[in-house]
Amino acid sequence: MTTMTEASVREFKMPDVGEGLTEAEILKWYVQPGDTVSDGQVVCEVETAKAAVELPIPYDGVVRELHFPEGTTVDVGTPIIAVDVAGGAPAPAEQPEEPKAEEPKPAGSGRQPVLVGYGVAASSTKRRPRKGPEVTVPQASAAVQSELNGHGAAAAKPRPLAKPPVRKLAKDLGVDLATVTPSGPDGIITREDVHAAAAPAAAAPAPVAATPVSVPPAPVATYDTARETRVPVKGVRKATAQAMVGSAFTAPHVTEFVTVDVTRTMRLVEELKQDKDMQGLRVNPLLLVARALLVAIRRNPEINASWDEANQEIVLKHYVNLGIAAATPRGLIVPNIKDAHVKTLPQLAEGLGELVATAREGKTSPAAMQGGTVTITNVGVFGVDTGTPILNPGESAILAVGAIKLQPWVHKGKVKPRQVTTLALSFDHRLVDGELGSKVLADVAAILEQPKRLITWA
Repeated sequence: MTTMTEASVREFKMPDVGEGLTEAEILKWYVQPGDTVSDGQVVCEVETAKAAVELPIPYDGVVRELHFPEGTTVDVGTPIIAVDVAGGAPAPAEQPEEPKAEEPKPAGSGRQPVLVGYGVAASSTKRRPRKGPEVTVPQASAAVQSELNGHGAAAAKPRPLAKPPVRKLAKDLGVDLATVTPSGPDGIITREDVHAAAAPAAAAPAPVAATPVSVPPAPVATYDTARETRVPVKGVRKATAQAMVGSAFTAPHVTEFVTVDVTRTMRLVEELKQDKDMQGLRVNPLLLVARALLVAIRRNPEINASWDEANQEIVLKHYVNLGIAAATPRGLIVPNIKDAHVKTLPQLAEGLGELVATAREGKTSPAAMQGGTVTITNVGVFGVDTGTPILNPGESAILAVGAIKLQPWVHKGKVKPRQVTTLALSFDHRLVDGELGSKVLADVAAILEQPKRLITWA
């Protein structure tokens, strides 16, 4: 990677496009060296562990170099494109890796480029200069500072830089981040740094007097490409795998099942398709299942909660961000409808339609997949009767909806062909006991069997 030293060249770094993300894969470049770009123009599309996101450039200029080809995974904070600023305006100096005392700067300096939704790095925050005469404070020598730090007389050390997942890893492994040597960009501590610090002391270098041992190189794994295909695990699929493993081995899952006659619900779906208030909206059985679950949560609000392990508390949510699991070519994602509990049926149908369309186009934003409280997964679209869904991290319940099939059913004392489906509710048994989980599942089933309860129970 070529380093640009000209004053007019600005390096655009990979931003953190979602909370806690540390890397992203460059899916596609929309510009090439020599192209002219303007402030706000999308220059590339990247895939994070949560979604595909388009990145706009925050200034005008001419593209000098693309530092990475498509398909490369790049750490957050690494320069990915160099742009020669139009008009030859000098570029701002790079921020130092270690924080230094801020020097006074003249007022009226150029605006700082900020991407919408990305925020400004903490190191770029500037204080308004105080009024009054300037006082120059002599800086202590390195030896004096070292002596002071060693005896605790100096100011406290700055908080080590690390992403929330890395901090949790360090806590789990019993590693003090203040003792870890960072290797990431801008002095950020990475997961590898934490693992290295947690390694046993036996990994220290052997004594010089020891006889060197020749270790043969490890054999390179080979496989028959005609009979096997290896696919790297990354992006959404990697994040999903990690989240599901963490959820399955952290929250004690319990799953309950109920088979229900939804013939009346299917009739209501057909009636709503003809309703003038629902014209142009997505009307299907999932819409009424979502409404039934929201009504059940209103009747049993304790189900809408999360477990705070750090504080040993149950967090009751007074809002419902309803997650809908969506299968996409990039893997399973779970965007959610914000504040679904206050939406009317047409608004809920509109939200479902937008959610599905955006997911299919691969344009779901990271924000749309954050903050979910309860989830629905519709496995019935694949012809599956039901399943045992795994909770999304931070949620207490997930409802699986099976295929709706015509089956013989006892109705009013006679065996008749009826539309039947099976529901499965998984919940976190730390905060949802069998009684509460059963009540919620029974309420959903009762509403779908008698849809008029959508009105009477709402």
